[in-house]
Amino acid sequence: MRIIVTGGNSGIGRATATALAVAGHSVLITGRDIQKAERAAAEMVGDVEVAHLDLADLTSVRKFADSVQTVDVLVNNAGVLGLPLTRTADGFEALIGTNYLGHFALTCLLGDRIKDRVVSVTSMNYRFSRLHLDDLNCHARKYSKWAAYGESKLAIMLFTNELARRGVRAYAADPGGADTNIVRYSTGFLGWSSQHGWLRNFPQSPQTAARSSILAVTTDLPNGTYLAPRFMQFGKPRVTKVRRRARDPVTARRLWELSTELTGCDWQGPALRHC
Repeated sequence: MRIIVTGGNSGIGRATATALAVAGHSVLITGRDIQKAERAAAEMVGDVEVAHLDLADLTSVRKFADSVQTVDVLVNNAGVLGLPLTRTADGFEALIGTNYLGHFALTCLLGDRIKDRVVSVTSMNYRFSRLHLDDLNCHARKYSKWAAYGESKLAIMLFTNELARRGVRAYAADPGGADTNIVRYSTGFLGWSSQHGWLRNFPQSPQTAARSSILAVTTDLPNGTYLAPRFMQFGKPRVTKVRRRARDPVTARRLWELSTELTGCDWQGPALRHC
């Protein structure tokens, strides 16, 4: 299969791309730093290509989408965590803009070329989050980097379920906790632990955490399935029940409409059915 892995140059994305390439798939990894992506690809075994993609810039998203001829599986993996209040090139709050809106735009723009499925990486943090559709980009409310991260992952869950409702094969993959450079901006325990070698690979290595995404790429489980570690932050991935707030069809539809308005992108594939 032809597989795109966003953010496939580091962390869980790199581990996912590496395993898929070893399994014989043709893998395209994307990253903001093309030289870093090329170094990562050079260390992988198999058919691996690289491309520039900055999900925090819709111009970059459109340019990349225009370059793709066909893809079987899109793995929406790239993400940021722990940023102070920051704006993307298009004025979006950086976490919702990068983790969700950039991937929403990319998925829609590639809709007519995705042949099999969409896999989106999420987090158990969605369970504790609230979606602010009236102020998605945090212009009027107090900013919290942790709340913003959870909200971006809740948006991903709603988007995945809405894709499934509309007839697109879509899965949500939760890797759990892992020792990756996504915590480079973090303070508190995450930031502290990342500086200590004795906590390396706590609570999981990137290779172990990538199992949810890898399983989602190949599974025949029902459309819309959420795969998460058995013990939330670590453990073998299993089918996990989605909280009601993440599968509410009214909220999901409103989020889709708002996302279309904000990004100027809508589904480009075959007409979607509304269930």
